Amino acid sequence: MSLTTPEAVLPLDEPTVTFADLGLPQQVVRKLAENGVTTPFPIQAATIPDAMAGHDILGRGRTGSGKTLSFGLPLLARLAGGRTEPKRPRAVILTPTRELAMQVADALEPYGDVLGLRLKVVCGGTSMGNQIYALERGVDVLVATPGRLRDVIGRRACSLDDVQVAVLDEADQMADLGFLPEVTELLDLVPPGGQRMLFSATLENEIDTLVKRYLVDPVSHEVDAAQGAVTTMSHHVLIVKPRDKAPLTAAIAAGEGRTIVFVRTQLGADRVAGQLREAGVRADALHGGMTQGARTRTLADFKDGRASVLVATDVAARGIHVDGIDVVLNVDPAGDHKDYLHRSGRTARAGRSGTVVSLALPHQRRTIFRLMEDAGVDAARHTIGRGDLFSQDVADIVGARSLTEVQAEAAMGAATHSEREVARLARELEKARGRSAELVEEAERLTARAARERGDDPAEAISQAAEARAEALAEAEREAEREAIREARRAEKAARAEAARNERGERGERGGFRRDGHRGGGDRGGFRRDDRPRGGDRGGFRDDRRSHGRREDGGGFRRDEHRGGGDRGGYRGGDREGGGFRREGGFRRDEHRGGGGFRRDDRQRSGGDRGGYRGERSGGSFDRRADKPRWKRND
Repeated sequence: MSLTTPEAVLPLDEPTVTFADLGLPQQVVRKLAENGVTTPFPIQAATIPDAMAGHDILGRGRTGSGKTLSFGLPLLARLAGGRTEPKRPRAVILTPTRELAMQVADALEPYGDVLGLRLKVVCGGTSMGNQIYALERGVDVLVATPGRLRDVIGRRACSLDDVQVAVLDEADQMADLGFLPEVTELLDLVPPGGQRMLFSATLENEIDTLVKRYLVDPVSHEVDAAQGAVTTMSHHVLIVKPRDKAPLTAAIAAGEGRTIVFVRTQLGADRVAGQLREAGVRADALHGGMTQGARTRTLADFKDGRASVLVATDVAARGIHVDGIDVVLNVDPAGDHKDYLHRSGRTARAGRSGTVVSLALPHQRRTIFRLMEDAGVDAARHTIGRGDLFSQDVADIVGARSLTEVQAEAAMGAATHSEREVARLARELEKARGRSAELVEEAERLTARAARERGDDPAEAISQAAEARAEALAEAEREAEREAIREARRAEKAARAEAARNERGERGERGGFRRDGHRGGGDRGGFRRDDRPRGGDRGGFRDDRRSHGRREDGGGFRRDEHRGGGDRGGYRGGDREGGGFRREGGFRRDEHRGGGGFRRDDRQRSGGDRGGYRGERSGGSFDRRADKPRWKRND
């Protein structure tokens, strides 16, 4: 007989809400189960019943919390069984970017198919003709970006008069991108009385205006509105020297899982992606300068695992919904705390864990720490490079025990990449040589044939052609050598420029050339553009100073103050005591000079036995009007 102790009695599990309990059609529930989606996320469980009931919805939640199915499934369920006229969709979903529009359509299309509903994406970068053709055939749900939809409506290829449900997804991002005028213009075209759903991570002034203007008694639902407060997301700031930034980037990106690397510019995205590929990392760049086809392929490669790292700019990355991103790496600091939260939202999605790492050069520390405070993020701070040792936390992030190991791994990856490149080029060279031999043989055959047709000696013609080919080959080799020399010079110049940038970056710690703050280098001089008081008896250069040069105790080059340098000359805009060059007392156009000089109007000459130049001369010198002899033709 077995005994059951109280500790062995397990508590009963609470009932779990399923999609079937939310009132969705059975076809949709079965399709969800086929896709492995059985349990709704919190925002889905809260939003879907109210949306099915026809209420206006105001949802606040970060990207990745499950908002697409929250508004998409009820929208499809409400349209099921209806009839759509050509050019008159019955539902419209507005998104800030074309990538997000495509992803929303991809997420909802399987469930629309089982209900017999057609979806179409209308966005820039793709053929407008195909979009207009689809609208003419009839589209039930239109997923669109504001600008392209307005253009299509302007061509009278689409009307919003039959829209029953209008959804505004990622409203805060639309505001950041400046799309709200187009959004309000489109929402004004939607007939009143329909259902409105608005989803946004924040409710700022502009978003609040949209809510008050277009939503009627909305039901509010909020899940993880503050991205920085996600408990499954850890934040780290790594203070690095400029020379260590590239190898550390490669070390983090080479870790297991998927990584998104954020940079500030399109050129930066291409450069960092190239550096990662050289280090042996499968990386692709994504930015607004790429065609839509290239952006779609790059994103597909990242989703399918053919690329493990995506290097993206903020604009291109808006709306990227990719599950399973383990690390977000900020190589360049975010522009503000909202951009930082948006970047961070690419990881720790749907309840998963994730890590956000920001690299900061020494002179960027204050800016990044202030950004973290504005974002409400408690980030761990680590300094890299002191003694070439990492803390245990940094070792867990980077996957290495020291900075030296990181550099060694980066160098080994670069060497491996170079070896692969050498092997590839060797194969191409062998192919080129084989092809060259075939072409030479063909050329000699044709040359001999042409010589026989002319009645010349074929052997002599082939010999002449061989000599010409050898001369051309020699010239090509000489040109290749010259190009190699030019390339080496360009590389040397680029290396010097990079070294200079690194040196400027490191000066933030030891003082020197700074544009934004006081110099921290003790008693050494520096160049600043703001308003730094001058130290000591040595001169300095300031943009907003009231003088160009030295202070009262040293004399120098000044524009507006009296010089206190005793009997030493100087240049200044005011009165000067002592001979020299000045505007009022020296080189003047309208007044008498008090110390000898040059005037153009009516100055008196002074200065003893040394001559001066003036319009009227008194004293044995040259006068244009009086003393100069004039030659006349009638003399």
